Amino acid sequence: MTLPLPHPALSAADPELAALIGDEERLQADTLRLIPSENYVSRAVLEASGTVLQNKYSEGYPGRRYYEGQQNIDKVELLAIARAKELFGVEHANVQPYSGSPANLAVYLAFAEPGDTVMGMALPMGGHLTHGWGVSATGKWFRGVQYGVRQDTGRIDFDEVRELALKERPKLIFCGGTALPRTIDFAAFGEIAQESGAILVADVAHIAGLIAGGAHPSPVPYADVISTTTHKTLRGPRGAMLMSREEHAKAIDKAVFPGLQGGPHNQTTAAIAVALHEAAQAPFRTYAESVVANAKALADELLARGFELVSGGTDNHLILMDLTPKNVPGKVAAKALDRAGIVVNYNTVPYDPRKPFDPSGVRIGTPSLTSRGLGTQHMAAVAEWIDRGVTAAGSGDEDVLGEIRSEVAELMAGYPAPGLSA
Repeated sequence: MTLPLPHPALSAADPELAALIGDEERLQADTLRLIPSENYVSRAVLEASGTVLQNKYSEGYPGRRYYEGQQNIDKVELLAIARAKELFGVEHANVQPYSGSPANLAVYLAFAEPGDTVMGMALPMGGHLTHGWGVSATGKWFRGVQYGVRQDTGRIDFDEVRELALKERPKLIFCGGTALPRTIDFAAFGEIAQESGAILVADVAHIAGLIAGGAHPSPVPYADVISTTTHKTLRGPRGAMLMSREEHAKAIDKAVFPGLQGGPHNQTTAAIAVALHEAAQAPFRTYAESVVANAKALADELLARGFELVSGGTDNHLILMDLTPKNVPGKVAAKALDRAGIVVNYNTVPYDPRKPFDPSGVRIGTPSLTSRGLGTQHMAAVAEWIDRGVTAAGSGDEDVLGEIRSEVAELMAGYPAPGLSA
């Protein structure tokens, strides 16, 4: 079992909280984490997140702050901006958004007025809440229209998207989402946005690391604005960035501050700079390619075991499983797999007859296990554990789940988690 990291000051000041963090460190070390939006950051990113930059308040932008004493903070933020522009090949980058949802909200503030029509993928089809879905502020303050995927293929029908865009004439079109296992055709979205007069926003939060590593096409030639978190496949801290063409720079910056936020989280900005530096190195390209290779191998192994996968497989880091043929609800399966040391999330599938809090599907991905060094040769074992775990979930066989838990811990012990070694 991996020992918790030393936290001497925290342990002395608040032993109860220190113990909880130690428990989480052990959990992250000993389990197989398959949630596609999670990952392991490096020790360097962790250290940058906990520096004295936490002590600074820095409203404004480099060279235009509302507080004095920003000589070093300006350099940190400019470094992060320069690295984002270089890595993604963009003209402008804003590294201040606190997370993905606030970043997307800033896009609305920059380009739309309350009541305007916006267009995005429907949440049950794999989209995101902030793409105009009804329960989100973006669906309450704006008129959201949604596109989906074909029921027979699980893929986007671009003829349908174009027809909807020309009919509704949205101010914004969002592409990207949270449960899309296939390559996003940014060029097709770009053509539709241009024809309909819309601003195209590529939300690449899930695939930013794959784009940076050359394992997924870039939206830069086609999108007016790119929104992304800095964690997930990019392996940075919990933060976000907005990138755009230079013509939109002023509107984006004004929307982030003072439009939505006060002072940026400088310690996060520093950690973003570290993650971007790491993503520019050759090993990260190998990592991104391995994430995709592992996902494809895992998908093939699951298909061979009779699992139904939305769209029939994956092109990226993510697999969406429809457990209807297994007669096991997604929530039941996810909780059983968790007891087996396999961490997933239950998820709706397109045209799901079940409710969102008790859906038919499970969403899995390969970023975390790839960060630990697992390769395609391990995917048969992972698929077998999932198969046994889902079967045990249906029968209520806790003994099998316990056996899997021991097997998972044994494998994980041989592949230490980045950032968790003292």
